[in-house]
Amino acid sequence: MTLHIGIHEIEKKLSELEKKLDAVLAQNRLVVRSCSNAIKCMHSHELEEAKKHLKEAEKGLDGIAPYYDDFPGHLDHVYQEYAEARIVLSAIELKKIPGFAELKVPEVPYLNGLLDAIGELKREMYESLRRQDKHEAEFYFKMMEDVYDELLPLRFSNAILPEFRRKQDSARHQIEQARGELL
Repeated sequence: MTLHIGIHEIEKKLSELEKKLDAVLAQNRLVVRSCSNAIKCMHSHELEEAKKHLKEAEKGLDGIAPYYDDFPGHLDHVYQEYAEARIVLSAIELKKIPGFAELKVPEVPYLNGLLDAIGELKREMYESLRRQDKHEAEFYFKMMEDVYDELLPLRFSNAILPEFRRKQDSARHQIEQARGELL
């Protein structure tokens, strides 16, 4: 007896989805690595090299963006890393924080990227203090506080904003540490 319940069609669709996921995961690693390298270059003030790494990340994102609806859980982290890197570059180079529409990233990864950027801004503040540039250190500290204060009213469950509250708590702790160092 042969059943005609469509298992073959389901298997075919799942196999196609699995191939897409394999491609997405390979690109994810490339994008995350490029963003990490970009941030390292930023802290060394090698901004042109950082921009090259971000271009690599952007190419990778372009390749996986069409799969966002299929794998948002896998792509949110990648967009978050990219948002963080672009936010830090803008803070260093342009002395401003770009919005999510400017970065062309979804809202949730943007918000988490903003909170992660606070730690990188803290590092820039420390580098400024090491160079004995208190004015620049104060600028980065103020930027950290402004980002945190802007995000403070957002109160949503982890189902809506995954990891957000934990990252908020971490950001608050980093700001308190930075305040102590600045004073």
